[in-house]
Amino acid sequence: MGSLAGLLRELGHEVSGSDVAFEPPIGPELEKWGVRCLTGFDPAHLDKAPDLVVIGNVCRPTNPEARAAIDRGLPYTHIAGALARFALSETSPLVVAGTHGKTTTTALAAHLLDKTGFAPGFLIGGLPKNFERSFRVAGPRRLPTPESRGRRRPFVIEGDEYDTAFFEKSPKFLHYRPEVAILTSIEHDHIDIYPTLEDYLSAFRKFVARVPESGLVVANAADPLVREVVAEAKAEVAYFALQGEDTGRVAAHWLAAPAEVDPSGITFDLFAGGMAAGRFALGLPGRHNLKNALAALAAVAQGFGARLGDLAPALASFAGVRRRQELLGSPGRVLVYDDFAHHPTAVRETLAALRARHPNARLFAVFEPRSATACRKLHQTEYPPAFAAADEVLLAPLGRSNLSPEEMLDLDAVVLDLQKLDKRAARFASLDEIVARILKVANAGDVVVLLSNGAFGGLPKRLLEALEARG
Repeated sequence: MGSLAGLLRELGHEVSGSDVAFEPPIGPELEKWGVRCLTGFDPAHLDKAPDLVVIGNVCRPTNPEARAAIDRGLPYTHIAGALARFALSETSPLVVAGTHGKTTTTALAAHLLDKTGFAPGFLIGGLPKNFERSFRVAGPRRLPTPESRGRRRPFVIEGDEYDTAFFEKSPKFLHYRPEVAILTSIEHDHIDIYPTLEDYLSAFRKFVARVPESGLVVANAADPLVREVVAEAKAEVAYFALQGEDTGRVAAHWLAAPAEVDPSGITFDLFAGGMAAGRFALGLPGRHNLKNALAALAAVAQGFGARLGDLAPALASFAGVRRRQELLGSPGRVLVYDDFAHHPTAVRETLAALRARHPNARLFAVFEPRSATACRKLHQTEYPPAFAAADEVLLAPLGRSNLSPEEMLDLDAVVLDLQKLDKRAARFASLDEIVARILKVANAGDVVVLLSNGAFGGLPKRLLEALEARG
């Protein structure tokens, strides 16, 4: 929603927005973009009737401002409707979907298209370091090769499977008109709206069905649920995988063979259709980031006709996305990272990547279960092994209090299971206690990673300041 507000400002519209708070990283950016930020939800915000009200999916039917917009008969829509109306027309959308890796892969694809002359529009659910903003209007059509299949101006967008709005209960990505689609992974998530795995798979099946016969689906060959879903595609399917992965007898058209892995990133050999396509470098650690890069390369090369020779230097210049293994600072030579990871798979991959980057450091993982899925017992047994790369695990209180005891993730059980794995672990009643613990045990050369899909109660700033004051 924040990126959409900025995009609408770039298109010349006057934009205001209401929220309970405007936290970093997006809050300060909104003010820079000229978006009028109104704290709290109040029908009075609509007294000067806007031409259009965009209602986010965080709003419930009882939200006083959303309710007032509907009851007063004001024109209203959701984020997908606004994007379709103002940004996606006359473009060829590249939609990145999947349980994991959407934001980084979207930023990668936008960066690669930009560096190879396509002037893409984009909307990214994070702040990419290679662009000043997380959004851009598509530029003039300029397709450098005849292999572009008649595609129009590219618009790269993160395809979220979460529902669109309380008045439109379909997944957001069904509204984005994909011509080229990436499917990174499928693992049951968002249990609040997809109670069963089959419910979750159904959303992705509908998404794949939206890609026309003239389109392209770039699919993770090593994910059996992805293979199951894309088997029904009417569009061409281009599979990608890393060398050595089990692809269930599916041939990967796009294959990456890691050559060198070091703290600065990964060098790999790329193969397309069984032919060597050269050596590429990615300045991000972790196999999950290599797969994100491979998917993006496949989509922009096969989907839009970008030349592989141009893509190699473009990939090497990719700087990443804020809140994805982002180094916030190193006060007292304690390295503090911030990451959006909250699903067990994302936690595991993030910590493994940071362990590879800092093989000899003590690694402290501070985790806030905040999402609807993370706060529930759905992944009770998966969380403890997800912290395998950490030396000590600090668990913050659950981010949701509206669940029954039978539903809630049992943090005490997570601690016991971690201790059985010979991990030092504890749950804490407050963020103050977490700060105190880190101040007591963290020394120069240690690494602290903060894992939350929210603002974490301002913990990143508080911890940096406390470590700086300690000296």
